[in-house]
Amino acid sequence: MSRNHASDVDRVPTTNVSTAEVPSAEWGWSGEGPRTSRIAGWVTVAMLLVMIIGNHSGRVEDLWLIGFAAAIAFILVRDVLRRRKPRHS
Repeated sequence: MSRNHASDVDRVPTTNVSTAEVPSAEWGWSGEGPRTSRIAGWVTVAMLLVMIIGNHSGRVEDLWLIGFAAAIAFILVRDVLRRRKPRHS
């Protein structure tokens, strides 16, 4: 079998990362995972809110947890809204 098939020709990386700096970019292992990041963000928000249920007696901890959860949720919602709007040059 010949080794000159189209699939055997030098592959061009599809990322903006230089393969000289990041060798794994050639295999497609570099880049961002936007869907995974969004899921992780919402899981973090849920975990922060679940931590309100605990054995602490003060409310200061609750306010911090709610504040951080609200800040992360705001960033995630803003990301959703930005992705819906087309970018103008």
